[in-house]
Amino acid sequence: MWDGPLEKISDCQYRIPKSYKPGMLVDGIIYADDKLIDNVKQDKAPEQVANVAHLPGIVKASLAMPDIHWGYGFPIGGVAATDPDQGGVVSPGGVGYDINCGVRLFKTNLVLEDLKGKIEKIVNVLYNDVPSGVGSKGQVKVSYQQEKKLLLSGAKWAVAQGFGVKEDLEYCEESGAIEGADPDSVSERAFERGKPQAGTLGSGNHFLEVQVIEDIFDQAAAEVFDLHIGQITVMIHSGSRGFGYQVCDDYVKVMGKCLAKYAIKVPDRQLACAPIYSSEAKAYIGAMRAAANYAWVNRQVLMHLVRESFGKLFSKSWQSLGMDLIYDVAHNIAKFEKYTIDGKTKTLCVHRKGATRAFGPGNPELPERYRNVGQPVIIPGDMGTASYLLVGTKKAQEETFGSTCHGAGRLKSRSEAIRTVDYDLLIKELRQKGIEVRSSGEKTLVEEAPSVYKNIDNVIEIVDRAGLAKKVCRMRPLCVVKG
Repeated sequence: MWDGPLEKISDCQYRIPKSYKPGMLVDGIIYADDKLIDNVKQDKAPEQVANVAHLPGIVKASLAMPDIHWGYGFPIGGVAATDPDQGGVVSPGGVGYDINCGVRLFKTNLVLEDLKGKIEKIVNVLYNDVPSGVGSKGQVKVSYQQEKKLLLSGAKWAVAQGFGVKEDLEYCEESGAIEGADPDSVSERAFERGKPQAGTLGSGNHFLEVQVIEDIFDQAAAEVFDLHIGQITVMIHSGSRGFGYQVCDDYVKVMGKCLAKYAIKVPDRQLACAPIYSSEAKAYIGAMRAAANYAWVNRQVLMHLVRESFGKLFSKSWQSLGMDLIYDVAHNIAKFEKYTIDGKTKTLCVHRKGATRAFGPGNPELPERYRNVGQPVIIPGDMGTASYLLVGTKKAQEETFGSTCHGAGRLKSRSEAIRTVDYDLLIKELRQKGIEVRSSGEKTLVEEAPSVYKNIDNVIEIVDRAGLAKKVCRMRPLCVVKG
């Protein structure tokens, strides 16, 4: 339980004043309402918000989204921007171990009636065709040299290998490949871990979900995305697998030595960091970008596998099933973006840890088709709860460095979930809701039960009310493959 100072400063904002701890350079700001703030205080995540405020060069505030919970160094749901010209740092703890863990949403021209009596068959085929679980291996086999190319070209590499079409790239953040990836800054161990895992779902909170749109809140935006009530969509949540984990692990150790070298003082060694212009930071950024590109390859291949499965199930090509990508967003990443600070345009290093980019209308980073409505923001629930598609806002760009939350956020730890959730009862409850689930193990399902997460509807309401993203539609799960 956290009992530090929290000042309510608006309907959806609470402040931890920088006077709370010596060394805080900026305030902490947590996005929550009166109902959610009690959940937020249940663990020490607010303390991590205060700790992040000590990072050299941090700008404006240490931010936390409504899905905030305890993480490594940064809270999950944490956002912080640092100014390279003011001694700003980059911190692996501000990105996380699963670099570019993210979500991909694609539509179909199927409707709920088309799936009647087929849900169990669909989930079985998807579970069989899409590798999932700890240590799972995919059908993408690469040599060391091929893996280097994969890390440089991201989803473009996957499309060139036949896993999708070039139109898919237009609807990915960074077109599915961030520039500046440096395979030479990646360890041999990371290469080895990554070789067999492209095109695999992974474990934990990763999932593949078939959904139906049950509510539309913004008809004009829904029309831009070609979405309507009763339509079937598919969502994939996965990241950079063992490759990204190893990159983070390697550089957490490197950065630990940088604290003394650069005389950096932080209250938690998990916030180990290095000045952005240092050799250590440059190496980490290059390796992190390589891991981000790995994740975009992974989700591109996973989408290809799902398209093939649907083609097999409905005896049609995926094109005739209308399985077009709506968008793919990163959750765990640090990126250099331009913002106006005190009247000056600055290039900042924006850390998003369990947070989603949410650029507003008119942003040149967006696909031309979406530029009038804003960036698609995909915020998943978990297994038995709804997921949402929203659009980013100009207010988010002004207030949170173009960021919003990435999910509901945990209420219970995995160990507490194992103690308190009954597997058989969970499966029964999901089936009563009409949701079929497949997983490589009972433990994963128990750890990811809906009851261990905050109420997704409440979290989305805060995001919408705060103006960080605007609701477009709500999707209900029909079947889920868990890692």
